[in-house]
Amino acid sequence: MTSTDKKLSVLHQLSQESEPIGMQELLIKLGAEYVERTVRRWLIEMVADGLVEKSGQKRGTKYLVIQRTKRKTGEWLKAYQPNKTFYLPSSVRQDLLTAGKRSKRNDPLGIYARQIYNRLAIDLSFNSSRLEGNTYSLSDTQRLVLEGKSAEGKLEEEKAMILNHKEAIRYLVDNAPKLKVNRETICTLHYLLADGFVEPRFAGKVKDHGLQTQLERIVGKGALIEDPFEQSLFLLVHVTYLQAFTDVNKRTGRLSANIPLIKNNLVPLSFNDVEREDYASAIIAVYELQDVRPIIDLFIFSYMRTCAMYDSTVKAIGFDEIRVRYRYQRRGLISEIIQQKIVGSHLKEFIDSKSLEIVEEKDRNAFVEDLWEDLKEIDRSRIAGLGITPEQLSEWLEINPKN
Repeated sequence: MTSTDKKLSVLHQLSQESEPIGMQELLIKLGAEYVERTVRRWLIEMVADGLVEKSGQKRGTKYLVIQRTKRKTGEWLKAYQPNKTFYLPSSVRQDLLTAGKRSKRNDPLGIYARQIYNRLAIDLSFNSSRLEGNTYSLSDTQRLVLEGKSAEGKLEEEKAMILNHKEAIRYLVDNAPKLKVNRETICTLHYLLADGFVEPRFAGKVKDHGLQTQLERIVGKGALIEDPFEQSLFLLVHVTYLQAFTDVNKRTGRLSANIPLIKNNLVPLSFNDVEREDYASAIIAVYELQDVRPIIDLFIFSYMRTCAMYDSTVKAIGFDEIRVRYRYQRRGLISEIIQQKIVGSHLKEFIDSKSLEIVEEKDRNAFVEDLWEDLKEIDRSRIAGLGITPEQLSEWLEINPKN
């Protein structure tokens, strides 16, 4: 059990008490694995956060959860009406969109995440794992994600946690155009994140029928939310809160929050610069009080920081925007040219005609230039994903030799 989970258990135990409880009595109920000094520090933090009330002094000090209007899980979820209820105010949603938008109208779904995949895989794997207590540094994580090199002196469990994140992120990016907010997607994320951390029979499996029903209700409402940021926050809050799986629920919630962002070509949520204690306190507020205000503050803060960081990344790598945006159209034409054996003057006429139909005027010259370059350089190593065979390529090259 992580430090965050143990802290949550302390708050949960206090929430079960009808009368203020002293430290020694609380420690007895918590069990031998809880250290008084640590529990005392958590209680001080909970008092400061307004979650717990302290009364008495010294040996007579007692604690009790501050009672607020608490609703059962189903009632809390039922009260949320998609596109009528909002956790994020309209002005905030607009600010997030302005900061996070990274595509133009005709860009393929998920294209931005593919452009910055390495950075995303490193940042999100590092930060999400860090929030679970993983001690890999950012540079350690980069070497593991990009080169497969483990850091010396680290637990295999920490390595597995990061690599599981990488696989889950790859799943989101590769499937961006067809991603849906549904039970299958959430369970797939859990399966990838939980591999090796739960018994195989529990990976990707909801604990019981009642929780499965609740998860269906969550994704049902989540799928109806039109604003991607509201949808992201809704999934982060409710997938985490439900605890539908035996473990790895918070990690699943954090990756789920990226579904609408990746799909809609927005900057992903990498949880940059979020302190573990701040995150733990925000999750406690959700678990025990259904109070989403602290997690909203962290969501906005981290997202804005991430947007600024990713801007510098894209500028640094200098990607060809036209080439990336029209990759599918360009590959489709190449496939058609080779399969139909179009060469000579007919080739130029075909390219000019087709580019008029599928490319915006301001991008047309660059698109045509990219297409000619690909045709000039094409060989057997470059036909993957084009839907053509080596034999078809050979036949086309025989009648259209490269200069």
